[in-house]
Order: sequence, then structure tokens, then C-alpha cells
Amino acid sequence: MNRKPTRVAILVDEGLALFELGCAVELFALPRPEIPNWYQTDVVSFSAHPLSATGGLLVQPKVVSTLSAYDMVIIPSWPVNRPVPEAISRELKLFFSAGGKILSFCSGAFVLGEVGLLNGRRSITHWRYADEFKQRFPATEYVEDVLYLYEGNIGCSAGSSAAIDLGIEVIRSQYGYQIANQVARRLVLAAHRSGGQSQFVETPVPKQASQFSETLDWAIAHIGDTIEVSQLAEQANMTRRTFDRHFRKTLNMSPKEWLICQRLERAKTLLESTEQNIDVIAHNSGFETAMAMRHNFRKYMGLSPSTYRKQFTSGGVDDELRLSFGA
Repeated sequence: MNRKPTRVAILVDEGLALFELGCAVELFALPRPEIPNWYQTDVVSFSAHPLSATGGLLVQPKVVSTLSAYDMVIIPSWPVNRPVPEAISRELKLFFSAGGKILSFCSGAFVLGEVGLLNGRRSITHWRYADEFKQRFPATEYVEDVLYLYEGNIGCSAGSSAAIDLGIEVIRSQYGYQIANQVARRLVLAAHRSGGQSQFVETPVPKQASQFSETLDWAIAHIGDTIEVSQLAEQANMTRRTFDRHFRKTLNMSPKEWLICQRLERAKTLLESTEQNIDVIAHNSGFETAMAMRHNFRKYMGLSPSTYRKQFTSGGVDDELRLSFGA
């Protein structure tokens, strides 16, 4: 794809959290000479003095007075009770009104809420801050228990690790699956999680892979085959009712929705990376017919497979196009 490098500002202020900052830096500021036209990123602040971070460290970002030189702003965290300085509030409003993209990680959503950029929009932050967030920003539609939301020019993530999921989704939307997977592998990540998954699981993670997780791995490996939910339940050694309940509790979606999601992910990969026709891609993605694949593309993405392929090959998939499972 031919594109100009996206200019990114990682915006920090007093009391910044190092883990979220590290996520933003690793995703968007780490040099990747093997990827053409990679992000050009600065860690910036409106403050001229070094900033205190978690652990008592001091950080000296690049000092700026405007965000106009950038295409995307990332707010990796924010102390929930710290007011947003007027200069930052003003510049974020100007930046967004000019069409800039803004991402918040974890408590960074409090900045977007205070500035008013989430009014009339769906939003998410870490579950720990959910009650305070909803009380302070009633004009936003808070979505319970999802990993992230990425709609239009605004993205919000829940907990710290969900910031990585959001970042990988942004990279995928701009550079495609191959590059996103390359970045994920370098981060030694498991498969990318969709935004609709649950923020946390009620039971501890088992020390060894469970039959349930092995069933999901098996389904992904065989997603091009005909798979029924009852078959998955049997594979997981559960009754259909128990499997459905456990699935909803763990992934915040039904098994049928999850299967459609995985088939669409496979189809998108094939549309981006091959010249196979729609009928072949539908078959290789596990859809019964090309019509079924087209139906689900329109239902969950708002466009046809051919339009998706055309938009991707002409320079990237529109940021408005997001799967909407479980949200």
C-alpha cells in the first residue's frame, strides 16, 4: 500500500503510568525499518519540566504547544482526579475537529470525557474506574465489560493489556493483517482479541490449557470446515447449555457469533492477501455460500467483501468499519 507515514503524538503529563506509556511506545514508536512508511512518533508534553511517573522516575518528553503537526494522538493514561490543563483541552478539541484520530489507553479515557469528545459516543475504561467514569460523564454511553471500542476517529481501551489489543487493531486497519501479525509476533502476543471480549474472567487462568481453550484453538485451525456449536460443546466435553453459558461468560458473545467473527477474520485476511474470487474465499472461510459471507459482511461491517478488498488495496480500510460483536 502506498501511504504517507502517520505522524503520532503520545501525549503525557504529570503522574503518567509507565506500563501504558511502554505499550504506546512499543506499538507506535519502536523503529521498524522492515515496514515501509512506518509511524513517525514523538512522546510529547505541554509541560516544560520533567514529568514524574510511577515508581518515582522522571520523564522528559518533547515539549509542544500544539498538536497540529500530528495525525494521531495517543493518551496512554491519566490520573483520574487530575484536571486536564486548558492548553491540552483546547488543542485536543482543535485536533479532533480537524479530523485527527485519538486513542486512549485505560484511564486516558478520562481526558476525552472531560474534554467532551465522548459526548454522544460509546466509551470504555478500566472496570475499576467504571462507576466514577459513568457518574462524571453521563453524556457518554458507557459499554460494560468489553476490551476496547474503536469507532470513527476515537478509540478507547479498558485495562492496560487491552491497550495492546486496541493498538494492534489500529495497525491492522492501516497496514493490514500481515503487518499487524508481524508486530504481534515481535511482542510475543497470542492471537489478536476482538474488542467485544470480556475484560476479565471470573475464574483464574488454569496453569495448563483447558479443554475449552483447546476447543477454540481447534475451531480456529478448522474454521474453513463446517463446524456446528454442538460439535464444539462435545469437543469441550460439556453439555450444549453449559458450553453456551461458559462461552458467554468468558468471551461476552455467543458461540455462533464467535464462529462468524472467526470466519470474517479469515475472509478479510484472504481478501487482503490473495486474488481468490469471492466464492473461493467464502468456501475457504467456512461460509456455506458466497451469499452467506456477503450477508455477514454487510451485517457486521456495513459493506460488501468486494468493497472491503477495493478499499484495502486502494490505501487502507476505512476506520469506521469495525466488527460489532458483544458490544
